[in-house]
Amino acid sequence: MPTNDTLQAARADHELAGGPPRGSSPALTLVAALLGFALITLDASVVNVALPAIGGDLGGGMSALQWVVDAYTLAFAALMLSTGAFADRVGSARAYALGTVVFTLASAACGVAPGLGVLIGARVVQGVAAAVVLPASLALVRQAHPDPARRARAVALWAAGGSVAVALGPVAGGALTTLWDWRGIFFINLPLGLTALALTARAPRAGRRPAPLDLPGQLTAAVALAALAFAVIEQGAVRIGAGALAVVAGAAFWLIERRVAHPVVPLGLFRDRTVTVAMGAGAAASAAFYGVIFVFSLYFQRVRGESALTTGLMFLPMTALIPVMNMLSGRLSMRFGPRVPMLAGQLLALVGLLLLLIADAQAPAPLVAFLLVPLALGCGLSVPALTAAMMEALPQERAGLAAGVLNAGRQVAGALSIAVFGSLVDGEAGFVPGMRMGLVVAAGLVAGAAFSTGWLRGRR
Repeated sequence: MPTNDTLQAARADHELAGGPPRGSSPALTLVAALLGFALITLDASVVNVALPAIGGDLGGGMSALQWVVDAYTLAFAALMLSTGAFADRVGSARAYALGTVVFTLASAACGVAPGLGVLIGARVVQGVAAAVVLPASLALVRQAHPDPARRARAVALWAAGGSVAVALGPVAGGALTTLWDWRGIFFINLPLGLTALALTARAPRAGRRPAPLDLPGQLTAAVALAALAFAVIEQGAVRIGAGALAVVAGAAFWLIERRVAHPVVPLGLFRDRTVTVAMGAGAAASAAFYGVIFVFSLYFQRVRGESALTTGLMFLPMTALIPVMNMLSGRLSMRFGPRVPMLAGQLLALVGLLLLLIADAQAPAPLVAFLLVPLALGCGLSVPALTAAMMEALPQERAGLAAGVLNAGRQVAGALSIAVFGSLVDGEAGFVPGMRMGLVVAAGLVAGAAFSTGWLRGRR
């Protein structure tokens, strides 16, 4: 998903005075941080194309395949709220090494999983580890580059690694599944994770900081999000019970956040209209993008009968343009303010979602691949701009916290979108009608976000 990830982990916002410690290597530290960030970003998208192969090998219905994706995304999103503070408390290098080790071991567990239960459980552990790696990786980059100009270039390269990983995810997933096996998408993480871990030995060791942790708020947030996903994905009594639990946990979270001294999500952030609009716009963009990637990965293979490799290549035209649009968004924001690229991107994404309604069992696969492009262009244009708008609306000392909340919200929206799309295509109406219903829902969300954006003040 296109994202201004340079802001995601700014909870590690402290900078070292002077140069990096003796013996450390800024270049190797950047490579280690970039590799870890690209690895956890890749794992969020690489699995989609492999879902039919996983289902064919391990069995299970649509809900199980949804959990293979959402188990990672929900754990990642829920813990992203607190892991920046955790990295500060234990030191960014230690946190990065711990997260990388756990992520690599969990990847190995995914690769040898004998059944869907083990696979989904290992995906949860992957998500937890990824939430630790992300803020720690950016903190390492910042600590290794005390000069502001060099740090800016290093952070830009770090962010570009995430964009490239997003672009390569579907293609890599299709290639590994076709030429090797679906387990290869997890086994490939082992040498990459070990390489990142080895490079961390040359990273600067920063002191620990007594950053506050809101454990009750973090726990209730995680329970509420997991229960909400269960309510959308599962059926029958499980859905009713999960929905009730989501309401209770959500209410408890709200009460806790109102009373604690250092809340994981300060509710006062949402008093600013720009912050609220940016949060809504980010959620709509993620819901549209992640939902479409999920459902069209299944569409190309189940409806069109394409191979996993061909399916991955069908996404290449859209994903390859994401880094380009991210850079264009930044330039437009600097010249016109963030509202212009936000609104232009949202309208372009809306057009793309409506164009995809013509996809059916007879539509040529290359045509559908072409129709996916406007959505990617729109999301790539709007997301960096909406992030900039949110950062611009808040004082600098709250920027890191707000960025963490923004990106956690976007991840949750993407996970819930996958749950909704999966439930619709697995319904009685059939795959293509269900897919179209999901596209209409996503189009409605993006249209609502565009309407709200239109009422924002233009700022530079």
